[in-house]
Amino acid sequence: MSLRWSPKATHTVSAIGLGALLLASAAKHFRTPAFYYPVVPDYLCRRDEPGSRPNGPLAVMSREEWVASSGLLEVAAAVGLLVPATRKVAADATTAMFTAFLAGHIDALRRAYGPKGTPAQRRIHTVRLPLQIPLILWSWSLRK
Repeated sequence: MSLRWSPKATHTVSAIGLGALLLASAAKHFRTPAFYYPVVPDYLCRRDEPGSRPNGPLAVMSREEWVASSGLLEVAAAVGLLVPATRKVAADATTAMFTAFLAGHIDALRRAYGPKGTPAQRRIHTVRLPLQIPLILWSWSLRK
C-alpha cells in the first residue's frame, strides 16, 4: 500500500501548523501579557491617569486591552484556518493581522535602539521584527 502526499494534504498540514502556532501565541497573550507590551505602540494606548493628555485619536484602549484583543484575534484566526470552509477568508485576515503587527514591531525596535533601550531589548526586537515576514508569507500561502 503506497501513500501519496497531495498538495491538498500539504496545505491542510500547513494550516494546522499556523493555527497551532497562533493558538500557542494567543495563550501566551493571556499567560504572560507583559511579553507583548513592548510591541504595542504608545500612540495606540489610552492613558487612564487623571490629568493626563490623550495619546491621540487611535488611543482607544489600554496596553493591556490591546494585548488581550490581539490574543482574541489570534484565537479567531487560528479557528478560521483550521476550518476548511473559512480558511481562505481567515488566511486573508491573518495576513492583514500580521502586516498590521509590523507597526508595533518597528516601533519596538525603534525604542530599543533609542536612549532608553537596553542591549537585551535590541537583541529581542532585532529578531522579532524579521520573524513577521515569514508569518505574513505563510498566512498568504494559505489563501489557495
